[in-house]
Amino acid sequence: MSYNTFGRVFRFTTWGESHGPALGAVVDGCPPGIALSEDDIQPWLDRRRPGQSRFTTQRREPDQVRLLSGVFEGRTTGTPISLMIENVDQRSKDYSNVALAYRPGHADYAYDAKYGFRDYRGGGRSSARETAARVAAGAVARLVVPQVRVRAWVEAIGGDAIDPAAFDDAAIDTNPFFCPDPAAAARWEETVDAARKAGSSLGAVVVCEATGVPAGWGAPLYAKLDSELAAACMSINAVKGVEIGDGFAAAALSGEQNADAMRPGADGPAFLANHAGGIAGGIATGQPIRVRVAFKPTSSILTPVETVTREGEATEIATKGRHDPCVGIRGVPVVEAMIALVLADQALLHRAQCG
Repeated sequence: MSYNTFGRVFRFTTWGESHGPALGAVVDGCPPGIALSEDDIQPWLDRRRPGQSRFTTQRREPDQVRLLSGVFEGRTTGTPISLMIENVDQRSKDYSNVALAYRPGHADYAYDAKYGFRDYRGGGRSSARETAARVAAGAVARLVVPQVRVRAWVEAIGGDAIDPAAFDDAAIDTNPFFCPDPAAAARWEETVDAARKAGSSLGAVVVCEATGVPAGWGAPLYAKLDSELAAACMSINAVKGVEIGDGFAAAALSGEQNADAMRPGADGPAFLANHAGGIAGGIATGQPIRVRVAFKPTSSILTPVETVTREGEATEIATKGRHDPCVGIRGVPVVEAMIALVLADQALLHRAQCG
């Protein structure tokens, strides 16, 4: 069985392929009466849109969203919201060699092993093109939790990280890397350019913070807020690691170092640290929720790589077409969308149980 739906109360299903006529999402469980139009969704898609700089794929997609259902007189009706984005710049002929041999690191072989059939054009369903639908759905989710601010940025590309002391929130939207450190952004121009010209690719680390999440959202054990966030981010194409709070670094700390000490505050405890990333026992503490996401290098590269054909014969493959030299860059709005979708779902779940 294939799963294309995520969420419990606030649910979304994505559909479509990289080189099909269109792709989109159906959002179900959205409360009625929320003001919603295409103008509320388009700005988020514009942040993810390809072809905006030489550091991303040069596929030219306007990513114009169409709102097909679930809204009447400018407000949600409580019925399924259908969103559609047309594909207008496919070049399927670039993938003729992918039909014959598998791209290492991509989903080609895994899809063949599961289904015995695959859409090789641009990777079909396994393409990062699918994430446009997630961003559209995430725009709806943001309207369900307007008190929450979800903000992501790129922390590192190719192992070169920002200087935390130079963090400038205002700089994130002023460069093509969603980078809060202007000096790092300048370095990354040369790094990503070099990888692109060499026909290679680079990995990246994206950090996302959600502020304004009240204490109490989430659930213990099998529906922990951190496990839901991890599942959401791990479902994104090219993601190979997720950390909440200090993550793996917490394993090197002592109990005293890792404790998020508390003192009396005006509206509940005042925390002196946030090693837990805003979640304890699977439930939000009211602190900023912090998630780090590791994106692997783009698997579609021009550099020839050893592989096998569908018949099992040894060969090499160099992937033609237009690809991101660092897929993690455009992963920023996708991570934000998935975090927003989880938090909208958790808000409705909390209301259902606790009023």
